[in-house]
Parts: sequence; structure tokens; C-alpha cells
Amino acid sequence: MSNVKHLNESNFEAETANGVVLVDFWAQWCGPCKMLTPVLDQLAAEIGDKAVIAKVDVDEGQKLAAKFGVRSIPAIFIFKDGKVARQFVGLQDKKTLLDAINSAK
Repeated sequence: MSNVKHLNESNFEAETANGVVLVDFWAQWCGPCKMLTPVLDQLAAEIGDKAVIAKVDVDEGQKLAAKFGVRSIPAIFIFKDGKVARQFVGLQDKKTLLDAINSAK
């Protein structure tokens, strides 16, 4: 079972307000997004409660995608206390994402 949270316009702000949160903007039809899913599941299992791993479906969360200027997916944002600390576009490996999470703490 995955520890990855699913965010939308109603819960996004509350879920990203405190601590470190990795948010993956993705879509069902996106091949690289599907390749990233097991990486995020592993990351969520490894880091436990040190950070939150979350996803936003860009087809359902178009306003959120527009707010953060998402033009290509997967787009990965690391939030620290509600502010964007880092961002990546495209498929990333687990080590890169783990390093970004650790540096945002």
C-alpha cells in the first residue's frame, strides 16, 4: 500500500503548509509519470514521517498546475513550510529526490 497522498484544490494548501512536502504533478496518460510512481512509493516508505510525498493529477487540478506554472510533467516541487524550495521537470531518480528532500529540512 502506498503512503503517497493525493492532493487537490481543496486540501493542497493545508497539506503543504508545514514541513517538507514533495508534490508530483502528473497525469494518467503520461508515460514518464507512470515510471515515477514506484520511485515515489519507495521514497514514501523510506522517509516515513520526515516528509510527505504527494501527487496532483493535472487533469483534475488544472488551477493548481496553472498556479505553479506547470507546463511539462512530471513536474516535482519540494515545499518547505508552504514555499517552493526546489523544483524538477521530468523523470528523476530516487537519490536526486531524497537529496532534495534532505536539503530542504
